This record gives sequence, C-alpha cells and structure tokens, in this order.
Amino acid sequence: MGALAVSFGGIVALTDSQVRKAQPRDKDYKLADSGGLYLFVTKRGFKSWRFKYRFGPKEKRLVFGPYPEISLAKAREARDDARRLLREHRDPATEERKKKIAALASAGATFEVVARRWYADQVPRWSKVQTRKVIQAFERDVFPDIGLLPLPDISGPTILHLLRKIEHRGAIDTAKRIRQHISAVFQYGMAEGLAEADPAAGIKKALKPLPPNKRLPAVKSFAEARELLKAMDASTSGLLTKCASRLLALTAVRPGVVRAAEWREFEGIDWDDDGSPVVDPLWRIPPERMKLDMGDKGEESFEHVVPLPRQAVELLRVVRQHTGTYDYLFTSVRSTREPMSENTICYLYARNGYSGRHVPHGWRATFSTVMNERAVEQDREGDRAIIDAMLAHKPKGISASEMAYNRALHWKRRREIANEWADLIMEGLAPAAHLMGDGGR
Repeated sequence: MGALAVSFGGIVALTDSQVRKAQPRDKDYKLADSGGLYLFVTKRGFKSWRFKYRFGPKEKRLVFGPYPEISLAKAREARDDARRLLREHRDPATEERKKKIAALASAGATFEVVARRWYADQVPRWSKVQTRKVIQAFERDVFPDIGLLPLPDISGPTILHLLRKIEHRGAIDTAKRIRQHISAVFQYGMAEGLAEADPAAGIKKALKPLPPNKRLPAVKSFAEARELLKAMDASTSGLLTKCASRLLALTAVRPGVVRAAEWREFEGIDWDDDGSPVVDPLWRIPPERMKLDMGDKGEESFEHVVPLPRQAVELLRVVRQHTGTYDYLFTSVRSTREPMSENTICYLYARNGYSGRHVPHGWRATFSTVMNERAVEQDREGDRAIIDAMLAHKPKGISASEMAYNRALHWKRRREIANEWADLIMEGLAPAAHLMGDGGR
C-alpha cells in the first residue's frame, strides 16, 4: 500500500505516514481509520488507538494502546479481533478486563495473597483478640480450600461448600462471620481490579439460620447471686479465675470483655498507693472490644464506660499484684501475652455445682432482672433506660453523638446503681484481699 490512502466501504483508511505525521492541535482530535478504529491525538501530542462500537443499546469505546508502541497494522488486528467478538455477541471491553484479571491472578493474585493484604489493612482498627481470631479462621477454614485459587476462579458454590463444612461442626455463627470476611476480601479485590464480582454476597441466604436464642441460665435474686459467689470463693480454683468471676459479677459486662481486659482501660485509680482516695474510678472499654456492628467499631462515641464500685477497685488492686506488669489482667496459662481462655469462668461454674443453673453471660440477665425489679419497687421507672445503657444495649438508630450525650447525662445515676448492685451482691462476702489461690488458673 505504501503511503497511498485506501478506501474501505467509502471510508478512506489511514496510512502509516499520516499516523506518523499527525501533530498536536489546540484541542484533542481524532483521525478515523475504518471499521470503528481511530487514532486519538491529544493537544500534547500523545497518540493512542481506540475502537468505537455498539454493544446492545450503548455506544462504547475500547483503548488498544499507544502509538508507535502499537503500529497501525497491530491496531487493525486488534480491531478485527474485537469485531469477531461482537459477532459472537460478546463485549470486547468485558473480554479485555477478563484477560487483565487472569493475567494479574496468574502473577500471584490468589485469594490468600489478596486476603492477607486486606487483613493487613484492617489490623490497625481491630482489637488484638479480633485480629487473632480473623487470621486463625482464614488459616483454619478458608485458605486450605480456596487460598491458592485466583479470585476470578472462585465461584459461589465453591465458597458455600467450605462454609457448609463449618456449619457441619455446629459453628453456624462462625460460618456467617467467615462469609462476611470472604465477601470483604472480594470487594477489596474488586476495588483493585482483581475481580469483577463478589460471589460470597449471593450465598448469604443459603446459609443455615441461627438457632432461636435460648434463655441463658442465670440466678434470679440477690440471695442466689451471693450464694454463687460464696461457692466460687470456696472453690479450689486459682486466684485469677476467682477474681475474673467476681469482676464479671460486679460489672455485668460481657464475659469476653472481662477475660481480655487490659490495664490501660482503667482510669481514676492510683496503682502505686493503695491508700490514696479513689475519685470516680471507671473502666473505659474501647468500641472495637464491644459487641457492635462493624460500622460502629471505629467510632469513639460507642465506647462503653463502666463506673467501678469500691469492691471492684479493691479486687483490681489484688489482681494488679499478680499481673500488673503485663497487658492483660487475666492472662492465659500458656502465655502472659495472651488473655484468659474464653471457657475458664464457664468451667469454674460447671465444676462447682452451677452447670445448667448459671453461666458467665448470665450475670447480665441477673443484673437486668433484679435491678429493674428494684427500680419498680422504688418507683424509679426512669432507671430502665439507664440499666439498658449500663449493659451497653445500643438503641436502634441512635447516633454516636446521642450515645455520648446520654452517657454523660445519666452518669451520676449509673454510678449509684453500680454501687447499689455491688453492695447487695457482695453482702457477707470476704474482701478480695482474703481470696485464696495460687495466683494461677
């Protein structure tokens, strides 16, 4: 052909000479070739090959690449390939994205690689406990099945199969949480162009529903609460286990919050002087350690602040003598860098006659039941909302600013209720300093 212009169906095609000599102008412009192919020239002189076509009702464009890296002949080959796809009712742009995704995946963008990158980005906003649990779940239940697969090769049924194995061992809630994490990894991959869809999203309704909530066994009166605590004090268990149980009873927080409590969370106590006056002692539990929706975990206003009665302060001073140099109050028997096992207090109750009668989480039900009954007896109906707040029950639709405002507004009454509760359940019990134990579990 040389430098001669050739006509294709009435359209004069470009020549190599025209493409080479195309100069920048005041505005970006196009030089049409044929069959939808054209050269796009920017006002700075950058040249690239583009293809205009229709797929369904929409007009679309596909960029083949820069000139002279891609010659006129190569651009026409790419155009012909694209038109061939159109004849097969396939979108060239979609097919091009698939090729890029496959190339990235073959270069190492497997599920495990992407999951670990996603995980590393989340760690700064997670608690130590959650950080450990998520990676353990991936390594135990996910990576063995799909870790080596590229994201585009993982289907919904493949994910459902691995989740079914988790359900089969009775861990229904764990399966649901792992599906959420897998979905988050796919969304992360989609943002980076490594996947086009999130197959984990479509299988949510295929998972087994959680069994209906059963009322957890719990003692129902101050007298029963005192008897339980006396029985635990008299047990042969270690001092730290007894102290953890007592702190759980005094504060009515969730058992997981107690077992992973850290010394940095406590305020208003002079640890160096046991005789110093204690003014407004409190336990400030960060939002990432609370049982909140993921969207609330990074919001400071959703932290849970617990007023500490004097009995709790006395107990903390005893525990401080044993674990004050560590991060956690109640350390694991395996490592002082890890918190107490989640089953330790439960085993304490089961071994000492309370199996089926009271569980660690039951202290929250006991506190709610007896303090609400007391509020009715004392004609203090306004205490109901305050008691809910002390249990960290988050009202539906409440904002972070409202949470902070309500906490400050009712703080005095919250402390009064905390002191009343502690005085009533601890009546007749020995002070924490008199608890016997070896300091271990």
